[in-house]
Amino acid sequence: MATLTLAFSVFLISGTAQAGIGFGGSRNEVDTDSGSDDQRISSQVTFDVSKNGTGKSTGALTAVGNYDPPACWYEPQWTPEEYEKEFKKRWDVGHFTGAGQGYTAEQARYIEGKPYKDFNKDKTGEGMFWGAVYDWDRLEGDDYLACGGADFWVENGDFPEVEDAIDAETLAMLAYNEVKVPDTEISLAPENITKVNLPTWAWLDKAEFREVSVTASLNVPGWNLAATTTAKPVSLKLEPGTDDATTFPASGECAINDDGSIGEPWAKGKSDETPPCGITYLRSSGEDTYKLKATVTWEITWEGTNGEAGTLPDGTFGSEQDITVQEIQSVNR
Repeated sequence: MATLTLAFSVFLISGTAQAGIGFGGSRNEVDTDSGSDDQRISSQVTFDVSKNGTGKSTGALTAVGNYDPPACWYEPQWTPEEYEKEFKKRWDVGHFTGAGQGYTAEQARYIEGKPYKDFNKDKTGEGMFWGAVYDWDRLEGDDYLACGGADFWVENGDFPEVEDAIDAETLAMLAYNEVKVPDTEISLAPENITKVNLPTWAWLDKAEFREVSVTASLNVPGWNLAATTTAKPVSLKLEPGTDDATTFPASGECAINDDGSIGEPWAKGKSDETPPCGITYLRSSGEDTYKLKATVTWEITWEGTNGEAGTLPDGTFGSEQDITVQEIQSVNR
């Protein structure tokens, strides 16, 4: 039985992947709709991105270290009446190898009482059928095998003891995928044009440097769960764009201050001081510029509405700024 069901899943996957259809969860500011199509099951997960990053430009985080969010999972999909329609739609696919045998097995499972009788219509309102959902953007190789099992029934309020069934942490990881953080354009003094051996101060104001969050929710009859993933900025790394430079601190990692800012703005009278966060270029950029890269590390935490909470790998996001470095001109008398 499992083999036949898996074969049917493979058939659907190959057809959908060729169509180039992406993950079905919606991404509106306060999302209440999770579209569907005729070629694959759409996710019922929705995303609230109203507290996501804003600004002239934003970008997705790059996870630090080994991070492998799910490419597929099981979630509640259909009432008995909806599953009957889904069943008929699935098998209205013409002829393919093994179709007759596969249909017989599926009919026995969902109609003839092995184990579900007439799509469990006598239990309408008491539970839902769960099925696999695939994030096509992340699906690689044989990832689909992880969710190749048959659709199954779950009573309202129960949590299935099935590997890869959606839970608070899965929702948190899906929310992580949707987090967008603001572009990291740091303030500099001198700005854009500096001199050889002159310290360049770098900083980020608290007002521009705040945490962001996304909430992923799954709300269907008899099952309601959400998880909020929060990204908090914790440090700034400066990469001068040349080896002929000294960073402050030496590691190039500028820690966040107690007030949420990073570094310290330059002010008159500080020209001879060493900046807490900055760079001294040791050679002119000539007719060209150096690409100063500023990368912020974001600490990731999550909290579910069921009381569970945890952490996910830090994420990074950075951008580049053109810096012109000139020689200090001397006057011969």
